[in-house]
Amino acid sequence: MNQQLFESVDQYIGRLFYNEDACLKETEQSIIRSGIPQISVSPNQGKFLHILARLCNAKKILEMGTLGGYSTIWMARALPANGKLITLEIDKNHADVARQNFNRCGLASKIEIRLGKAIDILPSLKEEGAGPFDMIFIDADKPPYTEYFQWALKLARPGTLIIADNVIREGKVLLQESPDEMVTGVKRFNQFLSQCSDVTATIFQTVGAKEHDGMAIALVK
Repeated sequence: MNQQLFESVDQYIGRLFYNEDACLKETEQSIIRSGIPQISVSPNQGKFLHILARLCNAKKILEMGTLGGYSTIWMARALPANGKLITLEIDKNHADVARQNFNRCGLASKIEIRLGKAIDILPSLKEEGAGPFDMIFIDADKPPYTEYFQWALKLARPGTLIIADNVIREGKVLLQESPDEMVTGVKRFNQFLSQCSDVTATIFQTVGAKEHDGMAIALVK
């Protein structure tokens, strides 16, 4: 088993189950042209998020970490005509590129970008009554994942689906100690999640074009 095989299988699945249209392809190209880190979800993971949003009949979605808007587009396409997605992004350049992608894909009316640190924006979402959200996707900086999840709970309702990406870090979570703050951040989150009585949760490993990682899925009780 090797990375080339994982990528080939990912491509095989993609050919069978999704058609990455011009909008999504151009979004990927805009990310490359703009120098945005190429750490968006894979097409198969985007389709997975789309299906999850439809399964929970999401009308309101919160995303932490926009990048160029690739995952945002997949989720927003699952919303009904009156649905709303709020996405949080700290980098203005990323937000500008994402906004252009949303406009080109005809989704601007459904998506609102909030610019700034997620940890600063989340309390204001609570204060203004923006929630409860039906689905929350956490894919931002890893050290405060636990705090992001705690805020997600405050913005949720019974039945809200919370997904957190990149929580296995190529298996580095098995290390007793790590100098990588992203690894220590997700390890702290994973431990918190395992003991959180407010949700039913699990983590599943992912392999493919994005190498070896994992997603946490939690259903609010």
